[in-house]
Amino acid sequence: MKNIFKIFIFGAFALLSSSCSSFLDEPVLGQENLDTYFQSEEECLKQLAGCYQGIFWDGWWQIAAPNVGFDMATDDLWMGNTTQSQSDWLRMAHYGNPKQDGPLSNYWQYRYKSILRCNIVIEKVATAPISNEDLRKRIIAEAKFLRAFNYFELVKNYGGVPVITGMKLPSEIQGIQRETVEGTYAVIEQDLKDAITDLPLKSEYSSADLGRATQGAAMGYLGKAYLYQGKYKEALKILGDLINTQEYDLCTNFKDVWSIANNNSIESLFEVQYSSDISYSLGGRLPVFTGSRDDSGWSWGLPTSNLEKAFIDAGDTERLRWTIVKNGDDVPGDDTDEGKDYVISPNKHKSARINRKFYVPHDLRPSPYDSDHNNLNHRLLRYADVLLMYAEAANEEGNDSEARKALKRVRDRVSLPEVTASGKTLRDAIRLERRLELALEFQRLYDIRRWTDDNGKKAICNIMGENGTFVRYNMIESTDEYEITNQKENSNKGITFQENRDLLFPIPNTEVLLSGGSIAQNPNF
Repeated sequence: MKNIFKIFIFGAFALLSSSCSSFLDEPVLGQENLDTYFQSEEECLKQLAGCYQGIFWDGWWQIAAPNVGFDMATDDLWMGNTTQSQSDWLRMAHYGNPKQDGPLSNYWQYRYKSILRCNIVIEKVATAPISNEDLRKRIIAEAKFLRAFNYFELVKNYGGVPVITGMKLPSEIQGIQRETVEGTYAVIEQDLKDAITDLPLKSEYSSADLGRATQGAAMGYLGKAYLYQGKYKEALKILGDLINTQEYDLCTNFKDVWSIANNNSIESLFEVQYSSDISYSLGGRLPVFTGSRDDSGWSWGLPTSNLEKAFIDAGDTERLRWTIVKNGDDVPGDDTDEGKDYVISPNKHKSARINRKFYVPHDLRPSPYDSDHNNLNHRLLRYADVLLMYAEAANEEGNDSEARKALKRVRDRVSLPEVTASGKTLRDAIRLERRLELALEFQRLYDIRRWTDDNGKKAICNIMGENGTFVRYNMIESTDEYEITNQKENSNKGITFQENRDLLFPIPNTEVLLSGGSIAQNPNF
C-alpha cells in the first residue's frame, strides 16, 4: 500500500470530480502532464474538482467507512454487524490495537492524497496564465480550505502529523517527521484565515456553484479548530462573527436536517455533494453501510441503547425519532410498505437499531440501491453545530447569558424547555445537547476526547475503561433485551481502554515502517 512518501512522489494527477452539483457534472477521466496543464480557467477548475472529490472520494471504504469506525469507539455506536468477520472494526471499536488494520491506513493514505491535490492546485494556479484574478484567488482559497479540512481530520484522529504544503521532491521529504499538534493546527488556522479572505459568502455564489467552500464554512471550521485547542476567546469571536453574517439558520423542523429534499439547506455550511445518476459512481454508500441487513444494508455502526436512554432521560422524543430506528418500528418519513414494522433482526444486529439520519426512504432509493448512487448529501458542518460551539465557548469565557441564548435556539426547534443554569451545570447541559443534536454525525468521539471533566480527566476516560460509565451501564445496569442477548459482539466494549494510549488512534504501522522510523508511533501502541 502506498505510504506518504509514495503519495507525494508519485501521486497521480487524476482529474476526477467528486459529485454532482452543477460545478461537478461528471468525472473527467485520465491523467495530464503537470508541465502543460493549468493553461486555462477550465483546466484550473477541473483540477479543483479533484480536490473536492478528496473529501470522501467515490467509494465507501476510503473515508466514509473509517468515519463510522471512529464513532464506533464512542458510547453512541456498537460495531453492530454480528454476522461477518469483525476483526478490523472490533479492534477499533473495542480498543484493541488497530495499528495494522486497513481502515486507519486507508484513511491516512486518502487524506494525504487529497492534500497532494490541494497542494498542486495552490502552487500551479498561482502562476497559471488566466486573466480573471478574482477567480484565481477563489480557486486557491477553495484549495486552502480543503487542505485545512484534511489536516484537521488527520490531527484530531492521530495527533500531530507530517505537514507538507507544496509539491516536494523525494529528497525534500525523505526523513520527514511529525509536526507537533500545535504546529499542525497552526497550518490549519493559516489556511482557513487565507480562505476566509478570498472565499465568497454562500449567498454570493450562483446556483451552478452550490456546494463549493464558502467564507462561512471557513469561519465555522476555524471556530472548531480553535475550540478543539481550548482557544475559547478566539472561537467565541469567529463564531460570533459567523452568526452575525445571518447567512445561515436552523431548518424549521429537525426531521428536515437529514433529508434528500433538504440537501444544501439554510442550515448547511458544508456538505458532500452526491448524485443518484447511475451513469457514474458519484453517490454515497453510508445508507447501505449502516443500514439493516434485512433491507440490503451491511449494519456497521449501530446505535447503542445508552444513546437511546440519553434521549429518553432528556425528554427528547423528537430527535430520538429521527435519529434511531428500532426493530419493529415504523420508520418515520418512509410511508412505503417496506417502512412499516421495519425489520432489524436481533440475531444479526447487536442492538437491533439503525441510524435514521443516513436512512433513505424506499421511494427515494436509486436502482441498484447497494451501490454508490444514493444522493443524500453528507452534512459535514451545520448551523446547529455552530450555535452549540458558540454556546460552549461563551460558557468557557464566563458569558453564560450568550451561551444560554445560543443553546435555546437549538432546543426550541424540538420543543425542549429553556436551560436556566450557569457555570458547570450549564457546561454539562451544552455537552449533553451536542450529544443529542449531533448524534451519529461523527462528532461524539472528538468531543469526549477533548472535554475535561471535574476530576481532571478527559471525558472519554470516565466513559470507557473498566470503571467507565458506558462499560458499567452495559455490564451491570442495562436491561436492553437485544444488546444483552446478542453477545456475538461482546457487551464489555471499552473495558480495555487505556488512558495513556487511547486518546488518539495509532499511526498506521506501514507509515512508521516505510518512513524508516522518522514518523514516530503514538505512545503505547
